[in-house]
Amino acid sequence: MRKFVRDNGLALFFGGLFLLAVGFQAIAGWQAFNDDQAWHHAPKISLFRYVTSSAYGAAVMENWQSEYLQFTLFILLTVWLIQRGSPESKEPGKEGEESDDQQKVGEHADERSPRWARAGGVRTWIYENSLLFVMAAIWVGTWVSQSITGVSEYNAERLSHQLPVISWSHYLVTADFWERTLQNWQSEFLAVGSFVVLAIYLRQRGSSQSKPVGAPHDATGVEA
Repeated sequence: MRKFVRDNGLALFFGGLFLLAVGFQAIAGWQAFNDDQAWHHAPKISLFRYVTSSAYGAAVMENWQSEYLQFTLFILLTVWLIQRGSPESKEPGKEGEESDDQQKVGEHADERSPRWARAGGVRTWIYENSLLFVMAAIWVGTWVSQSITGVSEYNAERLSHQLPVISWSHYLVTADFWERTLQNWQSEFLAVGSFVVLAIYLRQRGSSQSKPVGAPHDATGVEA
């Protein structure tokens, strides 16, 4: 058990933080929702009803989709784009998908390589892009979920003001949908961009996300 915890420390730590955060978000959101209900002289709802409501679903999904968009773009763009001096970038001159030898695929795979890396053909192509495919699929799925829960919440608000409901396709071009979407996207783009640049000049001793403390500022990726 101790070895399992040590070997999976990052996943376990962030998994625990996720469960705590999503749980406390539910409680805080439920209380805020019922406060709003009281101000409108409407009945309060239970915690279970809140966490199965479109209000909670929209709040969760709009954050999840932006996070997976961030990773999807970063995975894809770091294939072709570099940032000299950043530990998050490949070295200058190594842009692109690299050779089969460098990537250890097909005949260049060794006995410890994953089976699909050795298989060749379509299976290897799928596997060598699998991280991007899965991240993109999760992003699209959560973005669609955000739009579905968002239109439900939007229409509930319209009904409370005795306005007609709108369709899902109509909601996709509303300011409400894009304000929810872009307020999350801009924060992700800022966070990733600033980290890539700040890691050129700043250090955190012992972190895999930082260059060695004494590495020169222009040392890039594994070159550091």
